[in-house]
Amino acid sequence: MKILFLTLIVPYPPDAGPRIKTWHVLKYLAEQGYSITLITFVRKEEEKYLPYLKGVCEKVISVPIRRTKIRDVLSLMSSQLRGTPFLIERDFRPAMMQAIKKLLVEETFNVIHIDQVNMAQFILKRNSLYISSKTIFDAHNATWAILERMRSQVPLFIRPLVSQEAKKLKKFEHRLVQEFDHVLTVTDIDRDLLLENPNDPSLLSKLHVLPIAVNTQEIQPVMRKKGSQQILTIGSLNYPPNADGIRWFLREVFPLIKKINGKATLTIIGKNPPKDFYHLAAPFGEDIQIKGYVEDLTPHLENSALMVVPVLAGGGMRVRILEAFARGIPAVTTTIGLEGIAANNGMDVLVENDPISFAKAVLNLLDQPAQQQTLAENARKLVTSLYDWKVVLKELDRIYQI
Repeated sequence: MKILFLTLIVPYPPDAGPRIKTWHVLKYLAEQGYSITLITFVRKEEEKYLPYLKGVCEKVISVPIRRTKIRDVLSLMSSQLRGTPFLIERDFRPAMMQAIKKLLVEETFNVIHIDQVNMAQFILKRNSLYISSKTIFDAHNATWAILERMRSQVPLFIRPLVSQEAKKLKKFEHRLVQEFDHVLTVTDIDRDLLLENPNDPSLLSKLHVLPIAVNTQEIQPVMRKKGSQQILTIGSLNYPPNADGIRWFLREVFPLIKKINGKATLTIIGKNPPKDFYHLAAPFGEDIQIKGYVEDLTPHLENSALMVVPVLAGGGMRVRILEAFARGIPAVTTTIGLEGIAANNGMDVLVENDPISFAKAVLNLLDQPAQQQTLAENARKLVTSLYDWKVVLKELDRIYQI
């Protein structure tokens, strides 16, 4: 079976949620014997990773993309004039459209697999070239709902624009559900949010929930340092919901923790930390370390007592939590942070939503090594049984054969 696979980002290295998900899908399909032609946007810093993809893909085609503020402004203007979502206008490139059309003229594919909403615009069924191929739209999550949740976190003067963008994306995503043969989401919540009419059986039958998965054979528990008072948080900080959640923890939660436990420290790991993080961290001196991107997480995991995943907005699943579970790191998160993960509060993870309760949960966990170990062991069992990539992706075989 020949597959044309479209991605917005180079799905390697598997160091962030979307990359982890897509990398495992590609690896799984390759192991099942599918012939994959990958066409992906590539940023300059990603070019060095393209050779790794040739280990799982028969052919890799890359199209350069570079976002700039000027281009973003022009895309926003175009979005306003045409009534289309900004996120879609921003990532349209004629070179990508031409490359895909050329492939579809020259070759026949059994399946076209579109990864993330930004790429769907290149495979809308306006052209007979696409009719012979089964189309699968891997939405990951309902993007419009992420914007809705973010609205309360942005300045007042921006909120009308965010609301408008959410409405346009909602309409666009509902259209994609109508057009494509199958649609994948990572949670039941996202599946329901993508349905314009939840009672339409023809639409329900084409939506499938495939959770994000991790490789629990490769990702093994670490030996955590006894008596550690280090709190760890990890996230792609150029993704606004991740940055907003950590900003909330810095501003409202960590000061409460330090008042009770003067030995507590915080390490923040993630690409492109916002400048205001450093201002928020300054009063705490060396007790807050902002590391940026790191190649190897293992030393930081070994030195930590626990991980916090403070999420106030967003959608889909938090891979950070699944990887913490797989690594044997006890975790504290919010209700939104745990969405899509079948973990039990108090047994596998701790869940709190307001600053005082979140701080208390962290303080209690720092003070109780036995509870840390119980959470870590339970969470490891959970992720191995429910979220290992080979367990989850068996469903993909069935969908490809429908």
